[in-house]
Amino acid sequence: MEALSIELNISAYSFELGNHHGKEIIWITFPYDNKLIANLRKHTKAKWSNSNKKWYVPDNSMYREMFRLEAKYIGTALLSHIHEINRPAFERYIQQLKLKAYSQNTIRTYCAEFAQLLKILKSHPVDELTPERVRAYILYCIDTLKLSENLIHSRINAIKFYFEQVLFRDRFFIEIPRPKKPSLLPKVLSAGDIKKMFATLENNIKHQLLLKLCYGMGLRVSEIVNLKITDIDSNRMQVLISHSKGKKDRYVVLPESILELLRAYYLQYRPKEYLFEGQRGGQYSVRSVQVVFKKAMQKAKINKRVGVHSLRHSYATHLVEQGTDIRFVQDLLGHSNIKTTMVYTHLTDSKKRKITSPLDNL
Repeated sequence: MEALSIELNISAYSFELGNHHGKEIIWITFPYDNKLIANLRKHTKAKWSNSNKKWYVPDNSMYREMFRLEAKYIGTALLSHIHEINRPAFERYIQQLKLKAYSQNTIRTYCAEFAQLLKILKSHPVDELTPERVRAYILYCIDTLKLSENLIHSRINAIKFYFEQVLFRDRFFIEIPRPKKPSLLPKVLSAGDIKKMFATLENNIKHQLLLKLCYGMGLRVSEIVNLKITDIDSNRMQVLISHSKGKKDRYVVLPESILELLRAYYLQYRPKEYLFEGQRGGQYSVRSVQVVFKKAMQKAKINKRVGVHSLRHSYATHLVEQGTDIRFVQDLLGHSNIKTTMVYTHLTDSKKRKITSPLDNL
């Protein structure tokens, strides 16, 4: 799906949260005007309700941001399971996350995980929980709900934030151990597979540039869709990756081999603000990038269960294989801790590859 424009003039419209045919929606009302209707349909995928005589769109984070409504952190169904006695605690929780300037994705994740605890508690006040009760809840998540180690860590982080950052009980979690996370290596594509995939995109200059920059600069999918024209400095052969994970800026190297393709793309598409924009203008969607990658993999007949993030892993691995200093790789990837980058050395140990199995000596 292509991204929608965020340039809708919202001052002419009124918005109200509601429900339509069992789905959460946003009602849009305005005086009848053909220009307003055309403008709404140009910038959104609004539908008309004959029964309510109103326009509406799905209630999601994209439209809430577009209409400048309060962000939606959990669904109405889950929110309805939070007892009124714990609603103030949940509100304080959201406020503290905002005050600490956590990203919207982190706030959504934390709220969803904390809400699961409040749902279980029913009318029991969350502020009265003891470390023993929280410990019992974590065991319930492990033994009964069978949650993965990563999800358990996420849930513990969310609950820990409430007790330590909202209630300021610093040592509340000191006796609650965390399950050991599985040690998984990143999934990487070979240089040959990547060339095969790029070859399937020769007839689509936009998709070709999109995935080549993901691989050629080691970008996260959120970074490629946030890339603006002004971030690219072809004279210095650098690209600014701004407000990335952890709200950090960094520079990456612009591949020389991409310049001709980049210029041809610009002349053909003439993007206004973001380097990659949707058919109706505005920022290209993360989902669109994922679909482009998946289809390219299918056309290249590469049967590996990997996502577009594997291009970033492949970039890092291939840099290490080329002999690039691991500290430079750390800077280019934007890792705060060198240990995060060191995982790529486990994938590129050439000495290990030269070891002969005893079976081959029989």
